[in-house]
Amino acid sequence: MHFLRVLFVSAAVGLLPMDAEAQNTIPGYTMNSSTAASTVQTQYGLVAGYIENGIYNYKGIPYAEAGRYEEPRAPQPWEGVRSSRYYGPTCPQEVRGGWRMDLAAFTSQWDDGFPGEDCLRVNIWTPGINDQGKRPVMVWIHGGGFSSGSGQEQPAYDGASLARKGDVVVVSLNHRLNVLGYLNLSSFGDKYKHSANLGLMDLVAALKWVQGNIANFGGDPGNVTIFGQSGGGRKVSSLVCMPSAKGLFHKAIVHSGSGAIYMDDAYSKKIGELTAQYLGLTADNIDDIKKVPYTELLAAGTKACAEVKKEADKTGESSRVSIWGWMPTKDGDILPEDAFCNGSEKISANVPMMVGSCLTEGAGYMAMGNPDFFKQSEEQVMDILHRMYGRDAEDYAKAFKIAYPDQPAAIMPLMDFRYRPQAIRQVEVKSQGGGAPVWNFLFTYRSTSLDGTITALHCLDLPYVFNNVARCGFVTDGTPEAIRLGDIMSSAWINFARTGNPNGQGVPQWPAYTPDKKATMLFDTECEVRYGFDAALQEVVARKRN
Repeated sequence: MHFLRVLFVSAAVGLLPMDAEAQNTIPGYTMNSSTAASTVQTQYGLVAGYIENGIYNYKGIPYAEAGRYEEPRAPQPWEGVRSSRYYGPTCPQEVRGGWRMDLAAFTSQWDDGFPGEDCLRVNIWTPGINDQGKRPVMVWIHGGGFSSGSGQEQPAYDGASLARKGDVVVVSLNHRLNVLGYLNLSSFGDKYKHSANLGLMDLVAALKWVQGNIANFGGDPGNVTIFGQSGGGRKVSSLVCMPSAKGLFHKAIVHSGSGAIYMDDAYSKKIGELTAQYLGLTADNIDDIKKVPYTELLAAGTKACAEVKKEADKTGESSRVSIWGWMPTKDGDILPEDAFCNGSEKISANVPMMVGSCLTEGAGYMAMGNPDFFKQSEEQVMDILHRMYGRDAEDYAKAFKIAYPDQPAAIMPLMDFRYRPQAIRQVEVKSQGGGAPVWNFLFTYRSTSLDGTITALHCLDLPYVFNNVARCGFVTDGTPEAIRLGDIMSSAWINFARTGNPNGQGVPQWPAYTPDKKATMLFDTECEVRYGFDAALQEVVARKRN
């Protein structure tokens, strides 16, 4: 207790001056955790953060509250100044298995935080507060599908560097996931009418909070960009097509997350009904689901998902509908239609977009940590391609060399053909809509990390976008080439957030995607724009799949 008293007094009055060596100071580093220096008024009370190297940091601010399976509502106001200096709870989720794999743990260095169902929190990085700054606001939505992840999950997510470089306000957030955010209990009455889409409703609540509060954090509520990767990209794609999100943002960026196909309501209801059955619950006592320990609830829901998918597999319906785990439900209300299908995107026709993916995505993990993979002869690579593509292997290799003349032959078996086709479909739909423009990108950079075995993997565009290349040296190596690429990409994202166009100082000329020219920016050691360059390669792969 005496130690804590000394600690609190020291924090309040400041430590006595000491010489630099005794303080173990870092040259140029500054930190100010003074409450008076960082207090901001929100609609629900005062918050205090800290100022690190000139950037104001706020963590874990409640943007809404909700009991289990309740719709989000405004948080209860608080008295005094709420300390908002560290991340709040993350949504409960399965234990991350990746920690048991050394290379995955090294190249990801996740921060899983601490779980808690009171997880509706925002984090903010801003160059100024209470200054009527009118800065562009960039709201980051994390990945992890609709099942896992958080706003602090990856080191790349830290928004300080991007905020400092671009004079922008960066926001990240947590929301409900998996069985807590997407279990359809609507069969049990109106109070659960929207339980299948609570995770997306949380995102809308967060964007409403931004509209009502971000001005005091130096941001412009009239200039908000939403951006996200993987599951976060699917959430961005979803928000673009949600009536309740209309007008809450003004630009959107999708990284490796264009395929937003939702659960059919009929199957989603079956999962909810089965989950209740496995828990011994009926319509008479369904409210007891709020008391079930999370691990039991998740286990029952996961078992129900698998059972419903098994039934759909027997009838052939699983090829028509999307049942692969936790995801939103196409309910005709919160989500009237799949994203970018049947005109659902027209509600945001005036919203400029950037859409893209990575060259190897998940397939690139086959080579990670294995330098010998890149020492294979072309003949050895062709043997792999023949196993993958049979009689189409020769056509594949020919089309690959036309599309990617500068890529080594060893990349051929690692190519992504999931996210890139989804991205192309999304930009095609957007560009044909006659509204705001869309830009397409492909991240193709191969890092020197791990003996040059880090290809353009899923998530690895993020250190460059957030201008966190040095912070994420474990996957970027922090080389001059990587730093330069990070400068170009973060500049493009900042330009887009500011003006709705990624072009500007420090960015190679990047035309918008049009149905006739099909421009794609390839982000690499040398960035270049190419036009419809990989169409033949995509056709070969599509032919094999059909």
